[in-house]
Amino acid sequence: MLSSKELAVEAAKAASDKKARDVRILDMRDTLGITDYFVICSGANERQVRRIQEHVEGKMREKGAYPARREGVRYARWILLDFMDFVVHIFREEERSYYDLEHLWQDVEKVDWQESA
Repeated sequence: MLSSKELAVEAAKAASDKKARDVRILDMRDTLGITDYFVICSGANERQVRRIQEHVEGKMREKGAYPARREGVRYARWILLDFMDFVVHIFREEERSYYDLEHLWQDVEKVDWQESA
């Protein structure tokens, strides 16, 4: 079984496979206490957001990881996949800009997932 960091990196790579924009991993271990990592990315429209979500879930299933909770799939403006040890946020670009999670959590360490690939 992969570590939570390795799974977060795999989720980031899966999102990138579907042309997700600005894929980031935030290390939440010392900050939030309920999850280890946030994977944040965005798609240009609802259709792409859904495709990213489907691909990330498929890749995670291959690794034996399943979301405990899934939110936002119906409207595909902000889909949240809660894998407990890491959470994947897939935004439509407008919602990502509005909620600006990176600014909210600007003091947490960023994981250089492309180096980890």
